[in-house]
Amino acid sequence: MKRAATLSALVCLLAVTAAAPAAPGGHDTGHGQGRDKGREKGRLLDSVPKRGVLRVCTTGDYRPFTHREGDGGYRGIDIDMARDLAASLDAKPKFTATTWKEIVDDVAARRCDIAMGGISVTLPRARKAYFSEPTREDGKTPIARCADKDKYATLDQIDRPGTRVVVNPGGTNEQFARAHIKRATLTVHPDNTTIFQEIVDGRADVMMTDASETRYQAKLHPELCSLHPDKPFTFAEKAYALPRGDEEFKEYVDQFVHLATHDGTYAAYEAEWMK
Repeated sequence: MKRAATLSALVCLLAVTAAAPAAPGGHDTGHGQGRDKGREKGRLLDSVPKRGVLRVCTTGDYRPFTHREGDGGYRGIDIDMARDLAASLDAKPKFTATTWKEIVDDVAARRCDIAMGGISVTLPRARKAYFSEPTREDGKTPIARCADKDKYATLDQIDRPGTRVVVNPGGTNEQFARAHIKRATLTVHPDNTTIFQEIVDGRADVMMTDASETRYQAKLHPELCSLHPDKPFTFAEKAYALPRGDEEFKEYVDQFVHLATHDGTYAAYEAEWMK
């Protein structure tokens, strides 16, 4: 009798517990709560159309992908892509200025919904943010005055005493230069929009940057030559950085990029800048 009464009381307690309301917000208070909060932080696929704004972090200093104009507006291949992505979500892009040192941290901190503008995929960056399907392949290659193009074709030729290497700060260009330049003089130039003029004017001899940028800058500056851009020193891919944990948004951006890079959209934007 005593045992039967105890079991009956236990059954009643379990029934009351099951019927009790969930913790505030509809989550349990155990490990499941963390997972639910992670899902709540995501869902940009729903929140962007509701707010009507896609927040885009971009450096604005890397033509042909992103460039901030004198009037404060932005232009570039990835700026056009950002506008298309926003439109597909019934939203408008809101561009937020950032730096190469901070761009992935801004995404991780959710100061923006996506980062766009010639971003190279690296493993350290991938620890902080998701990356979309790549938009293109790329790699580091030199750009120098055409009169000196035969002097700086290899890393051995570049890394010699007397060679003046210039680099912009905070990104993969600086990382590559610091890893390979030991004997040449390395100067960090703070403004990536004027850095190539340093070579034109003779204050620097060579810069190593993405092959896509060397091609574009060689068109802007006839005095400069892009050296073997089809055979760069490294292999890299460019993509868009996204907040970790939002699987649905990543899948959507992946599909957007896949379509744009296969239906001629991305190629048309690139051709417009490279003509």
